Amino acid sequence: MNAADRPQPPPRESIQSDVRRALAEDLGTGDATAALIDPAMRAKARIVCREDAVLAGSAWAEACFRQLDPEVRIDWRCADGDRLPADAELCRITGKARALVSAERTALNFLQTLSATATATRAFVDAVAGTRAKILDTRKTLPGLRLAQKYAVRCGGGCNHRTGLFDAILVKENHVAAAGGIAPAVRAARAAHPELLLEVEVESLDELHEAIAAGADRVLLDDFTPALLREAVAAAAGRVPLEVSGGVDLARVRAIAETGVDFISVGALTKHIRAIDLSMRFDEA
Repeated sequence: MNAADRPQPPPRESIQSDVRRALAEDLGTGDATAALIDPAMRAKARIVCREDAVLAGSAWAEACFRQLDPEVRIDWRCADGDRLPADAELCRITGKARALVSAERTALNFLQTLSATATATRAFVDAVAGTRAKILDTRKTLPGLRLAQKYAVRCGGGCNHRTGLFDAILVKENHVAAAGGIAPAVRAARAAHPELLLEVEVESLDELHEAIAAGADRVLLDDFTPALLREAVAAAAGRVPLEVSGGVDLARVRAIAETGVDFISVGALTKHIRAIDLSMRFDEA
């Protein structure tokens, strides 16, 4: 990833808060095993990625070490968003040996989880290359790590959907049922928050027409077949952007993109991930 294309991480305080919470969970009253290490000992270590991956989470990993050793020196050999081959060296670290071993697991947990999301996202982005479709994330994130995982999605070349329930409106079937229909639901949502993006989820072509007529800014097509997606694209005729969700996987995402839709949201980017294999080893003490 070019430097100009690298996404900005969340605010520093958000990262520091994530790390404080994670370290407190792991350290509790103190690292009992680290007590066998001389407090004055310094060490050098390196973190290595054992498989092909896309890196994300370096700021969180660095904060783990710095919160336990403010004078630690970390030399990164790659940056978030970079594609890494197996056995790539991520960084070299020099600092207090006790701090390095105490922060190791928490730092690796952030790196392996966020890099997993970035790697999964890159696979989907690559699969739809050359189409107009953009890959979006969802709110199906690990509790407490939403900003971190959404940043990882950007590292993988994807785009973010709404951050939460506060920064965009998504009218779904339960909202429609409670409001008495798509049109009244849209009117109520627009009146309450005219400044927000207003998206409507639909399950049929008839509902698509209703949502467009009601003035939706975007329409979410839920569980449409490829044939119905092509009909929906023709029916919308560019009047509103169309998003697809439901059952999207790598095997069918290209076919979905080729129907001409604008966005494809994939919950698997943040909830169906497999941690990237990383390790940290001391070079010398």
